[in-house]
Amino acid sequence: MRYWFAVGAAGAKGPSTAEQLLSRIENQRVRERVANVAVHPSQFPERVRRDLLASLRARRIDHKFHYETLKQAQKWIALHNAYSPSRTDADCAAAYSAAFKTLADEAGTCPMQVVSLCCGDGRKDARLLRALLKKQSRLAYLPCDASLPMVLTASAAAQRILPADSCTPLVCDVQHAPDLRATLDQLCPAPRWRRLVTLFGTFHNYEPGLIAARLKGMLSPGDSLLLSVNLAPEGDYSRSVRSILPQYDNAMTYDWLCTVLLDMGVSARDGRVFAVVENSPSNKTLKRISLYFRFSKGCSVRIGARKFSFRAKETIRLFFSYRYTPEFLDGLLRRHALDVTHQWISRSGQEGLFLCRPTAFEKP
Repeated sequence: MRYWFAVGAAGAKGPSTAEQLLSRIENQRVRERVANVAVHPSQFPERVRRDLLASLRARRIDHKFHYETLKQAQKWIALHNAYSPSRTDADCAAAYSAAFKTLADEAGTCPMQVVSLCCGDGRKDARLLRALLKKQSRLAYLPCDASLPMVLTASAAAQRILPADSCTPLVCDVQHAPDLRATLDQLCPAPRWRRLVTLFGTFHNYEPGLIAARLKGMLSPGDSLLLSVNLAPEGDYSRSVRSILPQYDNAMTYDWLCTVLLDMGVSARDGRVFAVVENSPSNKTLKRISLYFRFSKGCSVRIGARKFSFRAKETIRLFFSYRYTPEFLDGLLRRHALDVTHQWISRSGQEGLFLCRPTAFEKP
């Protein structure tokens, strides 16, 4: 960073001595720390390129490509602030507060590592860390996301609460990291601390079996998992899912999701986005909201030497979000040897938090 100083007339406001100038520079340097970020092989450039090519071949965009750039991250944060129940529903926010208080009360004094998967902007993590610090004196924080801008944003938020050396940012694609537990063990302070894994706001953006298995593989006896999950209000399940459609069927969501296509050279005039409610391909009793881009005319994009052509009326899936019921979620987690010990569900029934622990005695 360059520092520019203007010499003003006598009596003008501003620094008047060399000592004051040096003090300002030093204070600025203290505020601007170098970020040491670990990068998992799942987000090495060649792997990311392969995942992008696979997305285009399959006509299904991997969700991580909606968060890659600063522009995308800023659009997502604005969208989240506008539509997420955790931001717009006071009762939902209170459910988070209740969950965080329970965790703090049960944590004891054992040193704890908080691992935030798909950490986003880290605002929920900051609330959790503040709650834990009321009981804890030793905390480590590991924000993990496929997006570097998100990891840095979450880490910066945590460093207003914790010392900088207590934060270990990790860029990682959870669904392509079967060795994530070993990576965490490597990054965690020694001797091993108790681990609390959080996954806020994205469990429903993965195929159910894949994400449940990945989470189970990360936990050891004594560890905990706190999930927030999009739910469908009780009653007519299909009607409830349809009633939530406006949270996705809106201009802000379309603008955010189309960014990945526009950055590849697709024009907004080449098609339109639409949202639908559809059945899960693996379980017909589970529904999800999906968003697609339908091309109105032929179009092609290039990724290096690879060309991908799209015909008029062809679609590419941009995004999906499952809507669970508490009963379905409980059964899914139990099948993966995870027991729900506490749950907090907002009065609207649209979001719930679930505290889970590995099953004490697993069947062989």
